Amino acid sequence: MKKEYIITEISASTDGSPYVFVSLKGPKEVGGPQRAPISSATSFQSMDEMVKNLSHIFSKQMMGGFATVIKLGLDEYEKLDVKVGDKISLEINKMQIGYP
Repeated sequence: MKKEYIITEISASTDGSPYVFVSLKGPKEVGGPQRAPISSATSFQSMDEMVKNLSHIFSKQMMGGFATVIKLGLDEYEKLDVKVGDKISLEINKMQIGYP
């Protein structure tokens, strides 16, 4: 199976490990509203306030749809030489693994 995607976000690992997260969306999903970055945070004064606003937060996050995120090592990322807005394709193949 082969699918085409557009790179919508590239972010470094937050824990300092040598990885890069690349967010992908289908070409039809990119034209709509964009999702807030993963690093955005909302603060609340109390647990009750959080529960009251939880549905609003979820709907705001989901407006842009879901993204496919792949984790790449720094060397893989540098070899690919990709940037936000690039169109890429991923090919998925089922591997037959036999046990002796």
